[in-house]
Amino acid sequence: MPSYDYPFNERIRTLLRIEDLFAKLLYNIEAGHEYHHHNALIVLLQILDVIDRAELRLDLLHELDRQKNAMRTLLGNPAIAANTLETILQDIEVAAEVLRSENTKLGQTLRANEWLMSIKQRAGIPGGICEFDLPSYHYWLNLGEGSRRAYFKIWLKPLLAMHDAIGIILHILRGSGISSKLIAPSGTYQKMLAGAKPAQMLRIVLDDNLNCFPEVSANKYAINIRFNALDSAQKLQKYDDDVSFSLTLCNL
Repeated sequence: MPSYDYPFNERIRTLLRIEDLFAKLLYNIEAGHEYHHHNALIVLLQILDVIDRAELRLDLLHELDRQKNAMRTLLGNPAIAANTLETILQDIEVAAEVLRSENTKLGQTLRANEWLMSIKQRAGIPGGICEFDLPSYHYWLNLGEGSRRAYFKIWLKPLLAMHDAIGIILHILRGSGISSKLIAPSGTYQKMLAGAKPAQMLRIVLDDNLNCFPEVSANKYAINIRFNALDSAQKLQKYDDDVSFSLTLCNL
């Protein structure tokens, strides 16, 4: 079933962007064709732009420590599966330890690679990475699938701890809320938010047979969901039928 995550703040928005880019990066590396590896490299360079914040590592470490302390209070709780809890705690410890061991800014080793940065500079120009623009890149693309993968393995190594940490945090976030089955009459749903701790993300799950998608506007007081569809010319159209969907408000 299709699902849609909508972050309520910039911190969660950044984590979701990185998660999305990494999924595309890893898929294209695995696919193997030189065009896939071209796409993978472009996505890798986009990741460098998204993580270009000095405080991102500290944010991740702070959240991992906070979640570790929260999880420890659940040890011995008969309602919690002990093995699952221990596994999560171990994953948090490993990710945090590797993140702390890195002394440089996230992605700094890649930014120091002049060849990668020359590709990044040309990547912003439409059609700017042709063989006559960057013959060295054309040579790299023709090295062969195994050789290119070996390069990606080197480039990804300093980013994997960040990727693991983000995966842990978003996994906990997505599992933090209680799902409610709801109906959006004529494709529209509104809900007032209450509680001392505002939600950080909402998650919408739809049935496979629905030909619509949600658009969300939200703040700490209310959420508004409008379901839309695309016509044959890909023009946005309001979806006027009732929509059955699942809504989860998530909070770390």
